[in-house]
Amino acid sequence: MPERIEQQYIVPEELSGLRVDQAAAQLFGDFSRERLKAWIGEGALTLDGETVKPRAKVLRGQLLTLSAELEPAGDWEAQDIALEILFEDEELLVIDKPAGLVVHPAAGNPDGTLLNALLHHLPEQIQLARAGIVHRLDKDTSGLMVVAKSLLAQRSLIEQLKDRSVSREYDAVVVGTPISGGRVDAPIGRHPRDRKRQAVVAGGKPAVTHYRVVERYRAHALVRCKLETGRTHQIRVHMAHRQLPLVGDPVYGGRLKFPAGASEVLKERLRGFSRQALHARRLSIRHPASGETLRFEASPPADLQDLIAALLEDAGIV
Repeated sequence: MPERIEQQYIVPEELSGLRVDQAAAQLFGDFSRERLKAWIGEGALTLDGETVKPRAKVLRGQLLTLSAELEPAGDWEAQDIALEILFEDEELLVIDKPAGLVVHPAAGNPDGTLLNALLHHLPEQIQLARAGIVHRLDKDTSGLMVVAKSLLAQRSLIEQLKDRSVSREYDAVVVGTPISGGRVDAPIGRHPRDRKRQAVVAGGKPAVTHYRVVERYRAHALVRCKLETGRTHQIRVHMAHRQLPLVGDPVYGGRLKFPAGASEVLKERLRGFSRQALHARRLSIRHPASGETLRFEASPPADLQDLIAALLEDAGIV
């Protein structure tokens, strides 16, 4: 049965003079602008009890009232796709996403995604925007993701992502042997010539990545990256910008490189690693209901562990 929404807000001074749809977007932050506009048009979102057009202006002290049923947010199909669930309660779901799983349906990937799997596990997720998904990992990046199970959780997690209080750390194997870590503060936007790629560009969105060296091998290194922002392909772009591209990255990685005299085992592992060597290892969030800080960790998957083992052996560390 669809969830019934009953909410009211008095228009504050700072929103006086805005259009109804603009004020509603700020006050009813759990819902998308498109959904709010639809409710205004249907008369489910009223101003002082009256049905108005989205462009009508609001004044301080007026009452915005929402009385609506939360209908499905999309027409996606539930599919029985296995999920590795590390934590679940009434508000949250934390999963360890495998490499190769697309997060959200899109052109070229209409189904078989994490979203489809979520709807099979929790059919009621259909009522939440993007089925509760508030952040993404690239298809071939493995590791930790948090999913909202309620409007409260969705709003809280989106705010935590905006104010950068969510802590996300990634393991990455890079080509190169940096002496120490560092901070990459470089704006990211669409590549000027290849619209499918991201790049460090003037006028791009602010992007900051911190990284430190965990292990150095003969021609590669294991680094731990911490995101301050969350731009598309951020770690992949920033590490390539530092001349430390990720092993296996088909977009930003450059040509395959072997250490001098590399063993056949290492060559085979490097040749066979056809995805970016990136894993979301640690995640820290504030619980939307209790306010408790929750911390999660997921070990790298077998392919990344095998690659690291071969690099360790080649370097004589084990």
